[in-house]
Amino acid sequence: MKIGVIKEPSYENRVAITPDVVDPLKKLGFTVSVETTAGDNAFFSDQDYKDVGATVESRDSILSGSDIVVSIHTLDETSAKKIGKDKLYIATLSPLAFPKKVKEIANASFKIFSMDTIPRITRAQSMDVLSSQATVSGYKAVLLAASNYSRFFPMLTTAAGTITPARVLILGAGVAGLQAIATSRRLGAVVDVFDTRPEVKEQCMSLGAKFVEVEGAADASNTGGYAVEQSEDYQRRQKEAIAKYAEKADIIITTALIPGKKAPLLITKDMVDKMRQGSVIVDLAAVNGGNCEVTENDKTIVYKGITVIGNSNLQSTQPMDASKMYAKNIVNFLKLFVNKEKQFNINLEDEIINACMIADNGVIRHKPTLALLGE
Repeated sequence: MKIGVIKEPSYENRVAITPDVVDPLKKLGFTVSVETTAGDNAFFSDQDYKDVGATVESRDSILSGSDIVVSIHTLDETSAKKIGKDKLYIATLSPLAFPKKVKEIANASFKIFSMDTIPRITRAQSMDVLSSQATVSGYKAVLLAASNYSRFFPMLTTAAGTITPARVLILGAGVAGLQAIATSRRLGAVVDVFDTRPEVKEQCMSLGAKFVEVEGAADASNTGGYAVEQSEDYQRRQKEAIAKYAEKADIIITTALIPGKKAPLLITKDMVDKMRQGSVIVDLAAVNGGNCEVTENDKTIVYKGITVIGNSNLQSTQPMDASKMYAKNIVNFLKLFVNKEKQFNINLEDEIINACMIADNGVIRHKPTLALLGE
């Protein structure tokens, strides 16, 4: 079977399949074709793909001639119409955030799988694109904050006096948050972290952070690492606690998302007003409205001397490693479809495959997407 890799939109630097996974795919019985210049922005040339046995073709050739088409972002309607009947399309479609986009391409007669609906169970960890890409964004958020911050991160003792360390407040201790903690600590910052899930307290403390606890949170243990909506009383106490730490913070990194809903508002305009000038906020939930009230999606603004960075696609700014991690997630996902005899089979009794199959030949089978569309 032929796997076709297409070039991402102009705003994306990553590529879905990297040269280092071509050989593992060939061992599974696949051939690989890549759209011309698809890997250029991730620093993988067409020759790099040819050197490992992949072919380089035009976009139309890949869309019409591949058994499986792979990408990161959702295809446009025109491209989707070129994929053949009963073929497979695998991408990160965000059906809860963008149900209408899914509906647009679901009208075509092929099978659609969304990598971000993989259940967060132990068996699926090696194919969890949300976790692998959140690792990148959590790391890069700290570097971005450090480069925009007006002072040093670590404590420094110099002939000119002692420089106190930066205070970093991280909201959300999922994969991105934990990576942000670890990176901040490596740079020498003092880190406070807030999360509604008390079970992550030990992880945060093991990385050297202080865990800010507010009692009475709704149970979020079964949400796959996402936040859940809280009661009004809890939200009031939560904001009071966050406000105390936000006022002392030099850097705030926010990561809280609720699938299919607007990101919870955690940093109000009033809180930002009380921060020191020269401080930085990095909002990783910007695409869903942001955790900070003054965030503007895909923009870096200066609000009363505070730099506010709204970027939910920081993984694209580290494209080489982010692409490699995504590609390995894809390989591990495709292994589910191949038996020992290298026969390809879509086994819907497998809970991972079943959860990821969004549409089948024009019929949306993902119930949350149908609910959002009112169907």
